[in-house]
Amino acid sequence: MKTSAPTLSSRRNHFFKPALGLALSLAAFSSFAQAPAQMKIATVVWIGYGPFYVAEALDLYKKYNLKVSLQVFNDPALIPAAIASGAVDGGMLTYDQVVGQVAAGRNMKVVMPIDYSNGGDAIVADGSITKVADFKGKKIGYNPLSPSDFLLSYALKTVNLTEKDITPVSMTPEAVPAAMASGQLPIGVTYEPSLSQILGQGGGKKFKVVFSSKNAPGLIADVLVFDDKVIKAKPAQITGVMQAYLDGLAYMKAKPAEAHKIIGKFMGVSAAEVKEQLTGVYNIPVAEMPKAFMKAKETTSYYASGEIIGELLKAKGQITTIPAIEATFDASLVKGLK
Repeated sequence: MKTSAPTLSSRRNHFFKPALGLALSLAAFSSFAQAPAQMKIATVVWIGYGPFYVAEALDLYKKYNLKVSLQVFNDPALIPAAIASGAVDGGMLTYDQVVGQVAAGRNMKVVMPIDYSNGGDAIVADGSITKVADFKGKKIGYNPLSPSDFLLSYALKTVNLTEKDITPVSMTPEAVPAAMASGQLPIGVTYEPSLSQILGQGGGKKFKVVFSSKNAPGLIADVLVFDDKVIKAKPAQITGVMQAYLDGLAYMKAKPAEAHKIIGKFMGVSAAEVKEQLTGVYNIPVAEMPKAFMKAKETTSYYASGEIIGELLKAKGQITTIPAIEATFDASLVKGLK
């Protein structure tokens, strides 16, 4: 807190010099103590993270004495290593990534559910492909060890196929639209905004969605993740990040047109495209957040989705042991949210 100039300037008498020095020291200490805490949070360009983009643009973190910097990654598979190394304080991941990291021995935990994809992740194909069974023997472009990889694995499992039945082509989600447009790939797996880029080609008639996250609500869940040691060291700061997210979500509902412009600027798309893409994702309100940590049969519960994810990852050889679901999250901070 700043001490007002009139108060200090009135203390000119030499008898007040010691007191003045003490006051200045206390003021300096108070100013230092109240400096905003700096936090770096890793993210990718994804419509479900819109509330965070709004929070950054409007500096909604300031209310919680935070200065948050969003670090954008082109490849979500690189974020866990950044968290583990301390290059960032935390990050936005998909829950399947967390299961994989915990299985590998890293102490990363979900502190808050963000959203789940409800059509925003999809497998798209040209006119020759009509169903998942048609994927057999085909080239499919997707990003390994990412939500796209997981969605594809789940889709293949529904028709008793595996990765061995297709020809994988490794590429980032952003590279899929160009590869499909050039005719290199009949099938691609990606998410928004790349998904809309593909579906818009050829007047919207060239490619179509064959399988999407709508086929398994909650299975591709986006979560806010921190290393366990950071959770223990900075619970107040992390709670501030979470609360600012909720403030961003509230702003989106109160002023949708303005929010769409803000999110569009961050994502490099129009406000109209943001409005359309938001239909493919469900941002979880605070009242529903505790349900994600409770045992239930619905895939919106980590216990249900975690079991499916663990089995798929183990079958693919990405993990050797399925971790206990309780080891993948810390629900304590959600309880303190307003």
